[in-house]
This record gives sequence, C-alpha cells and structure tokens, in this order.
Amino acid sequence: MLLLAADTSGRSGSIALARGDAGSCEVIEVVPLTGGTFSAQLVPQIAALLAAHGFTKHDIGAFAVASGPGSFTGLRIGLAAIKALAEILQKPIAAVSLLEAVAVGTGLQGSVVAFLEAGRGEVYCGEYDMSGNSAQVRTERLIKREDFFAEAQQEQLPGSQTRNAWTGETTLATSDQSLAQAAQAVGLSVSVLEAIDAGAIARLGWRKVQAGETVSPEELEANYIRRTDAEILARVSC
Repeated sequence: MLLLAADTSGRSGSIALARGDAGSCEVIEVVPLTGGTFSAQLVPQIAALLAAHGFTKHDIGAFAVASGPGSFTGLRIGLAAIKALAEILQKPIAAVSLLEAVAVGTGLQGSVVAFLEAGRGEVYCGEYDMSGNSAQVRTERLIKREDFFAEAQQEQLPGSQTRNAWTGETTLATSDQSLAQAAQAVGLSVSVLEAIDAGAIARLGWRKVQAGETVSPEELEANYIRRTDAEILARVSC
C-alpha cells in the first residue's frame, strides 16, 4: 500500500511517500517544505512527489499527518490538505502526535516522557507507556520549562508509596537539540533524537493504519495542546 505523509507543524515541514506491507514500511522519499509558505507549496509538492515516482493520487492507499502540537497556522494547512485528499479518495487517515513520534523513536520500552519546545518559556510534554511497537498515552500537556525541569529532577517525596512519574525507570526524550542541552545543563539525562520529519510520521502512521487506528476526514482534528490566544482572551474576559 502506498502511504502519503505530511508534517506542517513547524517553521519547516516535509512530505513523504512510503510503501507499506504487513511487516514493514519503506520510506521512498522525504521532500522538505521550507519558508513556511505551506499553503502555496503543499499540494503542488505532493503532486510533484507522486509524479516523480510514477504515481498519481489514485495510487494512495492511506494518509498519515502530524496532528500537533505545533504552529496553529501550519497544522491547519496540513490537516486541511490531507482532509481534502482523503475525502476525495475515500481513504483513511492516521493522525500522529509529534510527542508520540518522539517517544516511539527512542525504540525503548517502559515509561518514556517526550518533550518539545513550545516557545514562551514553555514545553510540550507527553508521558507514554511503551510496549512493543505501541505507545499508550498517559497525558499530553503544556508546562513551564522551569517547572518541567523541576518535576524531572524531583525525587520520591518522604512517605510516598510511589515514585514520581519522572524518575526511576522513566526515559526523557526530545528531538529538540537546544532543549536537550538546557535539560542536560541542569543535570538531566536525556535521549536525543534526530528531528522528526514526514518520514517518521509515515512509519508511525503505517503502524496505526495496520492497527486500525485511523480517522475519517471529518474526524481529523489538530492536537494543539496550547489554547489559541483568542481562546485565552475569551476565557479572561468571561
């Protein structure tokens, strides 16, 4: 089956074409999207990528898309394009959290905490239980960077019967190099991955397709985690 994947969550994005079967997923090519003008690039680049490998949109069997967290505008553009194509072709969509992609990318088992830069002195944080090729999410949230580091450093409280979720067998992981350096500077041990791109989204998306973890176009939603400024202002004014 041919899989088309897209990631427009950041300043730079990418699209990927992959071929999957029951046992594996081979990424055929990853094409970068630069400059942030995803609305002008995305559809023409998808058409060019398919044509370069002798395919048309009718050869696509499923889609995978980074659903967040990330840029509000970028995510909306990427999800809108995938929704439109999936609606036309009547194909399933695998929505992939970038935090989950980081956790899965470690290749580790057990408890993994993935974190990514969110700007404004904050980080996106996702806690996962890893078993085999699957990731069970415990929580995804937005947290102040200093609070995240403090939680990660926290030892078992006196009298507590359980260890803090950040310690013990938990692995901290990120694909953000500068954030990893900041964490390491305060004494944290961090698993550092290469930047997540559409190729990684394709591989994880294929696992979801195989497991039946897909959505229809009307069910696809962005996983912003952070509320928009408009939502924040509306809440303050109430």
